[in-house]
Amino acid sequence: MVFMGDRATLLETGRFVQRHARNAADEIIEAVPAVDAAVDTTARTGAVPDAGPDTETESDAETEGRHRRAAERGDTDAMSALGALLLRRGDLDGAEPFLRAATAEGDRAAANNLGVLLHQRGYPDEAAGWWRVAAVAGSAPAAHALGRHHRERGDEPAAEYWLRQAAEQGHALGAYALADLLEHRSDVGAERWLRAAAEQGHREAAYRLALALERRATETLRGPHAYGPTAAAGRAGHAYDTAGRLRAADRLRAGERPPAAAPRPEAAPPRTGDAAAGPLGEAEQWFRQAAARGHRRAALHLGAILEQRGELKEAGRWYLSSAKEGEAKAACALGFLLRDAGDEESAAVWWLRAAQDGDGNAANALGALHAARGEQQTAERWYRAAMDAGDVNGAYNLGLLCAAQDRLPQAEQWYRRAAYAGHREAANALAVLLLQAGDADGAEPWFSKAAEAGSVDAAFNLGIIHAGRDEDRSALAWYERAAAAGHTEAALQVGIAALRDGDEQTAERHLRCAAGGGSPEAAFRLATLLDARRPDPGPVVLGAPVDQKTECEEWYERAAQQGHRRAQVRVGMLAAGRGDLAGAARWYREAAEAGSRNGAFNLGLLLAREGSEREAALWWTRAARAGHGRAALRLALLAARRGELSEGRKWCARAVELGPAEVAERAARLSEALHQELTA
Repeated sequence: MVFMGDRATLLETGRFVQRHARNAADEIIEAVPAVDAAVDTTARTGAVPDAGPDTETESDAETEGRHRRAAERGDTDAMSALGALLLRRGDLDGAEPFLRAATAEGDRAAANNLGVLLHQRGYPDEAAGWWRVAAVAGSAPAAHALGRHHRERGDEPAAEYWLRQAAEQGHALGAYALADLLEHRSDVGAERWLRAAAEQGHREAAYRLALALERRATETLRGPHAYGPTAAAGRAGHAYDTAGRLRAADRLRAGERPPAAAPRPEAAPPRTGDAAAGPLGEAEQWFRQAAARGHRRAALHLGAILEQRGELKEAGRWYLSSAKEGEAKAACALGFLLRDAGDEESAAVWWLRAAQDGDGNAANALGALHAARGEQQTAERWYRAAMDAGDVNGAYNLGLLCAAQDRLPQAEQWYRRAAYAGHREAANALAVLLLQAGDADGAEPWFSKAAEAGSVDAAFNLGIIHAGRDEDRSALAWYERAAAAGHTEAALQVGIAALRDGDEQTAERHLRCAAGGGSPEAAFRLATLLDARRPDPGPVVLGAPVDQKTECEEWYERAAQQGHRRAQVRVGMLAAGRGDLAGAARWYREAAEAGSRNGAFNLGLLLAREGSEREAALWWTRAARAGHGRAALRLALLAARRGELSEGRKWCARAVELGPAEVAERAARLSEALHQELTA
């Protein structure tokens, strides 16, 4: 399904680019601790000097001067603090002598920071030596750094030992690194340390803890409670059809923009084991905490959870927050929220941003947007971009685009490419093309591949192929498989087969499914089945109250309203039986105008009864020419009454030809009588 929208261009301001780069650096620092995370500014006295980029002010020069004067007087704490200050600033040459001097005096923070400095200079082994000195002396940052050093060299036992030392001292980065190591080994103890780091405000730990809780909960629930960003950003393995996206009353209204930035409260850690919230509720809280601290993927997940729950305004705010930080999937999802709210212009802006960042879903959305506007070349360009981004839907949508333009060789090429990549609907579409070209043998394997991958249409098509070969058992098996997945026409075929076998109960069940799915033929057959069970209503008594419509009549009417000609005739007959001649005439006329010979014949009967014999003759003529024997006999009788003996004999001959037997017999007698009168 394609959708419409206006083209838009994406304008990046320098301010946004700078903010994006700064936040990306924060992600790296937190996920892979670098200098700022490793520098230990705690001297032996326990003093904690100002040592963080977020707290630096214009008085830093005065602070440095005070430390420098104290260091020159031999103050170990001042030497350690000054070395840490210069190290943070990137002045390695200036920091090294002060750190070495403080380390020589036994300052463990200086030993750790000297290790950081040497590691930056490219001397990891010497750095590890100083980290070991500091770690043995009780420095948690040094134990963390030493553990990471050993892990980088593949010594996991030593890495675990030192990371555990850091974690048990309450070092958040040590707890996170230990959890990462344990998770890599699939150790169940990983969650404990992720939780410990998350409770100290480590946003990556909070995000990964939420993922672990969500994964464990959804593996248990298996189904309707599962959620995640892929649910909101598109469905893999399908053409880009947005009709199935969430529909809720409380959505972003057309023209209404989410706030410029998502709220970033300092969320309190969730209560452990909160039975009311459950694992999914706890996962959501950790996603919320990480998102509030600027974790863009956590914001994406949180937005997806809220969208699936129908809280679309808040979902839009978190998608916006994540998208502004450069998360392409969030930009794509935000585009769909805006599109669903009627703001297609803004949706196009976010899709463009996501597509330019390599999101295949967004590129497909833009392709569909331009295809709907008739801009085929632009649509093709975006579908190719989706394909280049690794989204197999791009190839499938290119096939759909070419097929719509009757470029069947190119359509087959793209369908085949997508089908080889595992796209089940592309495999089904390819098989249909091959079947239409007369290559049934080439089509069947692709139908089978698509059906085995879960394509309901392919299963139904396999049923058609086997039915065409008179392989009724195999056909029924595929029809049943498709019907079980909700395929309307397959349910109809299963119902017809059950009727043929005399299994009315099974037939009724499947016919109800198919009729409820919108099949007029199923509605007619269901009505016929129910009609055969009801008792004979008996003759109509004038003045008697009209009974309410039976269920079978309601199904007849549903089929008739969908244009089913036999149902229209039957509804007309039921109306006539109730004495509703106007209603009967309306339904007969509708059926007759659609080509029903029975409708034309019955309409003629009603018109003749009302004295409109000339118009009745017109409808009987149409019915007789379409093969209705009784209509031909009526025309013969009408001609005989008018004295048009030759015309009467002509219609008698037509009635004898068409039958049935009693009509043919009456027509033959009438023809003989007309012949005798002509020759008298």
